[in-house]
Amino acid sequence: MLKLSDFDYHLPRELIAQYPLKERDEARLLVLERKNAKIEHRIFKDIGDYFNRGDLVVLNDTKVLPSRIKGSRITGGKVEVLLLNRKEGLTFNALIKPARVKPGEKIIFNGGTASGIMSAKNEITFNLKDIEAVYNLGVMPLPPYIKREAESLDNIYYQTVYADKEGAVASPTAGLHFTKRLLENMGVSGVNIAYLTLHVGIGTFKPVKCKNITEHKMEPEYFKVPDRAAGLIRDTRVNKKRIFAVGTTSLRALESYAAGKKEGYTDLFIYPGYEFKIVDSLLTNFHLPCTTLFMLVCAFCGEKLAKKAYQEAVDKKYRFYSYGDAMLII
Repeated sequence: MLKLSDFDYHLPRELIAQYPLKERDEARLLVLERKNAKIEHRIFKDIGDYFNRGDLVVLNDTKVLPSRIKGSRITGGKVEVLLLNRKEGLTFNALIKPARVKPGEKIIFNGGTASGIMSAKNEITFNLKDIEAVYNLGVMPLPPYIKREAESLDNIYYQTVYADKEGAVASPTAGLHFTKRLLENMGVSGVNIAYLTLHVGIGTFKPVKCKNITEHKMEPEYFKVPDRAAGLIRDTRVNKKRIFAVGTTSLRALESYAAGKKEGYTDLFIYPGYEFKIVDSLLTNFHLPCTTLFMLVCAFCGEKLAKKAYQEAVDKKYRFYSYGDAMLII
């Protein structure tokens, strides 16, 4: 049995990054070599040293929407709405706090200039002109471990520089470290870049509650591997070069593609024992203990090695989680 407690580790609270670095590529980079268990400490902008001509770097081009909206009930009580996805028109599936808000209730936004009706449980319909007007009410949906309100800087820094396809409620954070210049330099060096889409859903924050982790069910997330990316993947394999997944989302999309699906919903849960079919290296941030994300990292490099690297990161006072530093596993 794979016990949940096996994926725990201690992290001092002060290492949880609350703000991004001004320069994205100045983050620290822990490089972990699986073959010899060697650890190096670098700066992210040096990541090109680990790519060879013909290697393929795969990025998730999902775009985070400003989906957290604050409002109030007619009675004056505060309400927070997190838009998950649009059903039709201006009706959205959403997480509503407090949960006691009932269907049929009216929610007031922006000092009374906008409103919505709870059209069903976990569903809201806005009385506005268009979808743009809805998202104009919102702010970036920062993760719960960032203990502050979203600010204007988050509109820039909680989004990758290559974000394109709208639909995520959380950022694919491993990609936050790339700059346009860094990507251009990679291209000049003969490194191929492919874009796929996986819309990160609220399930990324869903806690694992099963003592036996194999009983945990993942929330399905939409993904698509375009034809161009599929061609680059094929060519990379034929030429016996490496495929680098940027982030756990890119990795899950790639492994879902390797299982025979180019587009749709994936609920692929990767934990130790999983046999990787397509990904050779993983770039990722440092993840919360006892999460499916940390379990994926343990599957990729082994529990013992993953915990060794995380302990090293703690000892060296790396910055953790979404706005934190990065780890490259090769």
